[in-house]
Formats: sequence, C-alpha cells, structure tokens
Amino acid sequence: MKNIERELQFEYIRASGPGGQNVNKVATAVQLRFDVVDSSSLTADVKARLIKLAGKRMTDAGVLIIEANRFRTQEKNREDAIERLNELVRKASEKPKLRHKTKPTRAAKEERLKSKKIRAEIKRTRRNKSFE
Repeated sequence: MKNIERELQFEYIRASGPGGQNVNKVATAVQLRFDVVDSSSLTADVKARLIKLAGKRMTDAGVLIIEANRFRTQEKNREDAIERLNELVRKASEKPKLRHKTKPTRAAKEERLKSKKIRAEIKRTRRNKSFE
C-alpha cells in the first residue's frame, strides 16, 4: 500500500451540505485521484478487478476518483479517502472463487417433475368446462 500512496493525487474542494459559513470559506472535502491503468504497483489482474469494482468512479482515462466529505477537516477526509481506496484495492486483490458446474441429482429431478405435475393438475381442474 505504501507504493500506491506515492501515486495518489489530492485536490481539496469545498464541501456541500451543513456547516454554516465555514462551508463557503474552507475547502475541506478531498478528491483523491489514482491512475489505475498506469499504476506500477498493481498487477494486471488486480487492475482489471479494481476497474470493475470502481464502476462509475472510474474515468474514461482509467483514473479512479474518490470524493470524501464526511468530516469537517481536510486531514480526516484525506484519511477517509485513503482508507476507502485501500479497501477497494484489498477487495480487488482477492481472487474470485472458481465455480464448479454440478448436475442436479436424480431425486432433485424427480421432485421437480412431481411438483410440475401437481401444478398442472391444479390448473387443469380450474379450466372452464363447456356446458352440454
């Protein structure tokens, strides 16, 4: 994670929401930018999973943008943004489990067909019978 911190860019912006006059004067919100595509500290498969996890937080240029404005101080918002990035990278580092195809058992097939027959019988008895 230390390698990644050298590749981070921070921009301080004014936060929206409550805070009185302080909001209009002080830029406490943090916008963290991390160039995922050109990062030398991540492997190719981690980059691919990170891009997928990030979703709409990714730009077309491959830059991940995380905005943090939960707190009233720059420092806490900066730490919050870094922690959120670390969490994303941690999740992207986990390899997904491979899914092994399985076949339904004979008992499961028979149970399914039995329930279909019961349902068909219920519907058959509801049909409008023609008058003679």
